[in-house]
Amino acid sequence: MNSKTRTALAAGVLAVALGLGATAQASSAGTPRSVSGKPADNITRIADFYGAYIDAVTDEDSGNLGEALRAHYLTAGFQKALNAWEEKNHADGVLRAQNVPLAWKVTDNGSTAKYTEAVITFTWSKSSTSKVVVDMTRDSRQIFRIGEKGIGGK
Repeated sequence: MNSKTRTALAAGVLAVALGLGATAQASSAGTPRSVSGKPADNITRIADFYGAYIDAVTDEDSGNLGEALRAHYLTAGFQKALNAWEEKNHADGVLRAQNVPLAWKVTDNGSTAKYTEAVITFTWSKSSTSKVVVDMTRDSRQIFRIGEKGIGGK
């Protein structure tokens, strides 16, 4: 892939991540897939972040797009906490792993007056998955926690 193509791809991924609000829906065999979402919906925003972030890490963009996505979607305080977690664990704090998942799924896990919670399911191989919980504030619409608390209910 040449640099012009890579730049266009990165710009497209960033455009989707920063406002078009898209989520993918699986389809049955032979049926065209569709993508939909709402920019005002926090679950869509979380899905947009994870989709764009995983694309950036997969494309090995030297951290430029990944860092821009973190700056846009994560609170400043959480970015600092995430950096500390990564130093301690020698892994990507957004993915909670040293590699990139083959697939991901975002599931609404409920909302309160102050935040929206989603469960992210990562598929690592045919028989291996893991989950993290992501919390996003309803006012700033930024992620302030990624962890394991709340999986399977509040």
